[in-house]
Amino acid sequence: MKKDKVIDWAIRLQSLAQAGLTYYKDAFDKERYQEIRDISAEMMAEKSGLEIEKVKDLFCNEIGYQTPKISTRAAIFKNNKILLVQENDGSWALPGGWCEVNLTPKENCIKETREEAGIEIEVERLISIHESNRDKPLYPYGVCQIFFLCKPGAGHFTKNNETIDCKYFALDELPKLSDDKDSKEQVERCFVAYHDRNWQAKFD
Repeated sequence: MKKDKVIDWAIRLQSLAQAGLTYYKDAFDKERYQEIRDISAEMMAEKSGLEIEKVKDLFCNEIGYQTPKISTRAAIFKNNKILLVQENDGSWALPGGWCEVNLTPKENCIKETREEAGIEIEVERLISIHESNRDKPLYPYGVCQIFFLCKPGAGHFTKNNETIDCKYFALDELPKLSDDKDSKEQVERCFVAYHDRNWQAKFD
């Protein structure tokens, strides 16, 4: 998917405005940076069709220097099949989610898998670090996904607030994947890493 330049410009303007609002020296600078932030929100609202106040709530609610969000994904294999969890909308994804502020990526991977799939895991090695918001921007900030190769442990799935099912799938029988969680290419990469004992982590 071709990247939308207007969305990219809006994200860059918001990032500059947020930094300016953090480090401004006088009231006039503050007004200018706030206006830039408002313009960036208007651009996002125009492209998304959302109400301007909703965009500001999602897009302009942070302080400090803006950095990418981090999420983890667990690639768990058994008998040459990968574990996927089913979202409430019916699509499927690798277990995972946004990193908690008090957890390491590895700890977050374990926690998210326990919550979404109901099992304990052993995190074995890093598969890749991928900038997932580059080709099809779904968020007004950068998103770094960290994929880990994991070994399943004890536990069993229980329906919860985030997931409604949990199953293992072969590469040639993958279901519809969640648009904002994992791409088919990312899942395929996990299969390659699983079969390659000398796998070297990939990164953007």
